[in-house]
Amino acid sequence: MGAALVVAAIAAAHPASAGIADKLREGLFKQHRGDEVPGPPLGRYVSEEGRTFTLDLTQPVPMLKFDDSPEVYVLLPSPAPRGDVIYKNDLGEPVLRATRVGGFTLFSEDRPNGEAVSLAGGGAPLRLLPMSPQAVFERLAQASLRASRAAHRPMLFEAEASPASSSLIADAATVTSLAIIRLAQRADGRNLLARFNRVRFEEGKKASAQLKGGMLRIVVAPSQGLAGRPSSDRILKVATAR
Repeated sequence: MGAALVVAAIAAAHPASAGIADKLREGLFKQHRGDEVPGPPLGRYVSEEGRTFTLDLTQPVPMLKFDDSPEVYVLLPSPAPRGDVIYKNDLGEPVLRATRVGGFTLFSEDRPNGEAVSLAGGGAPLRLLPMSPQAVFERLAQASLRASRAAHRPMLFEAEASPASSSLIADAATVTSLAIIRLAQRADGRNLLARFNRVRFEEGKKASAQLKGGMLRIVVAPSQGLAGRPSSDRILKVATAR
């Protein structure tokens, strides 16, 4: 059954879900049609393979988070044939495709051709929450520990944080540790990880990641919220570049 039919079937079987489905369709295409919708929707979805995620269109930029990962992906919408919308990650790779009739297709490394997803209900907004200096320090220490275990050697995480950037730097540290864990799982991971042993987080005007002189430098842009830090995909690409 296609994703559009799945959503329609859910709405028919569960009238309470019909309003959610309608709002999701309106929110996804309000800019494309020029409609005036009070607020974009928020929903939780499940894929054919059983992977669940939250799609949040209530923020200045669309966001997606899988239940089995702490990372929030910032999505960049772009028009596609037949009036569809393709949501891409910060590398320009497709993550989600939405059709005008409300169907959704999720793309991943395991399913590059995509798999249909269906609406599973409402979800919690994906937001960057304020953190105390102590909480930020603990998050950095935890991320450093996870990265060190994956690399089988000390991996120092250090930061220059201000009140405006502290929460974003804490989130970037978590995302960076995920990238290092993924890097360690590669066949050539040991050689790639030998290229650096420090990760430094700094505040700047534009999010970026750079590997130089044995240090992985991550720049965050607090004014952009969660969109102001590189994704684990981008960090992984920088760490594997020759």
